Amino acid sequence: MRFPAGFLWGVSASAFQIEGALDEDGRGASVWDTFCARPGTIANGDDPGRACDHYHRWREDVELIAGLGAGAYRFSIAWPRIQPSGRGAPNQAGLDHYARLVDALLERGVQPVPTLYHWDLPQALQDAGGWHERDTCERFAEYVQHVARRLGDRVPRWITHNETFEHSVLGHALGVHAPGEENGLAIFDVVHHLLLSHGRAVQALRATARADAQVGIAQSMQSARPASKRLRDRFAAWMLDTVHDRMHTDPLLLGRYPRGLALLRQDRSALRDGDLEIIAQPLDFLGINFYNPQYVRMAPRGSAAPIEEAEPPARFERTEMGWPVDATGLGQVLRGLRARYGKRLPPIVVTENGAAFPDAMDTQGCIDDPRRIDYLRQHLAELRQAIDAGIDVRGYFVWSILDNFEWAEGYRPRFGLVHVDYATQRRTPKASYHWYREQIAAQR
Repeated sequence: MRFPAGFLWGVSASAFQIEGALDEDGRGASVWDTFCARPGTIANGDDPGRACDHYHRWREDVELIAGLGAGAYRFSIAWPRIQPSGRGAPNQAGLDHYARLVDALLERGVQPVPTLYHWDLPQALQDAGGWHERDTCERFAEYVQHVARRLGDRVPRWITHNETFEHSVLGHALGVHAPGEENGLAIFDVVHHLLLSHGRAVQALRATARADAQVGIAQSMQSARPASKRLRDRFAAWMLDTVHDRMHTDPLLLGRYPRGLALLRQDRSALRDGDLEIIAQPLDFLGINFYNPQYVRMAPRGSAAPIEEAEPPARFERTEMGWPVDATGLGQVLRGLRARYGKRLPPIVVTENGAAFPDAMDTQGCIDDPRRIDYLRQHLAELRQAIDAGIDVRGYFVWSILDNFEWAEGYRPRFGLVHVDYATQRRTPKASYHWYREQIAAQR
């Protein structure tokens, strides 16, 4: 498959999932440190304290990324390493760490693509109300400015937030992610403040980083599908599309929340005059994280939520996460974005796409993972078709470069192109790593 000249090939990761070193060099506690310390929150009681030890082994990991021929590495900056309490003067040791990482990537011809927030809010800010409080938006803008002052002269592309839907719903509605709040549907203030902080971050980057830096956000996209042809299930799919996708992209691209939210009767008192203008800052690209389509139906009366997940058709293969493998969902998302936003849709970058499968090392120390290769191949083929249809997609990032700490699932799911032996921290590139390297090389 040939892709347009200049198409950006990359891999992704996030700080809390790979760095470890949670109490080194002045790093403060995050909401995930606190959440993981609670009994029963993480599968098998897995401890993220070491993770992939990337904080100490980043040079080795940069060589793995460069060895792929990847043009870019999307990583996240841990807010608690920069501001341990979420406010005030920056921690120079934290800034130094990311400055070294950025410089090493540039030396190897790899674009650094930092994500400024991948869910690791400083615990001190959570204690003050977290994303329920408007002040957290100002604290985020201050943190972004500190980072941009140190790195902004050499970082070509920035991502403000990762997946505001997942962070708001899993962390604040359902309580299965940090900070572990169970507020049900009463989370409009969290969503709004996350999006408002994105707008404030864009303003800080435009004012502080280099003039030609590109700025975007990475949002998860679900191709919502009804469990049946019944009207009620089609309505459930519309509802999922509204609260999962449109609630988190309409304000960015249209400057308004979707009208369908009125059905949820949420308290919208957090919305103030001028907020939507701040949220709808012009974007250079829209990051899309896509893994699978989701099938839904209306929930029985009396349920906590109006809709519920439904079993996908049996014909689809499942990943280790239980997600159906159906690359047409990616095309559905891309076509839907073009239809919905038209000329207001900025160029798209697929900032995450990948799959977890149970990988096994053979007696020769090799890891053959044909199911992951097939998954990636199918999604790249779908992406190529979307580009042929005129959709402006500029890049593709595999999630992830390394096996890592998969949040509440612990270490069991392995998404990486590179196998990590967590006991020894030995890195072993899988067959999918070599396959992806060949795909990138073929573009030249």
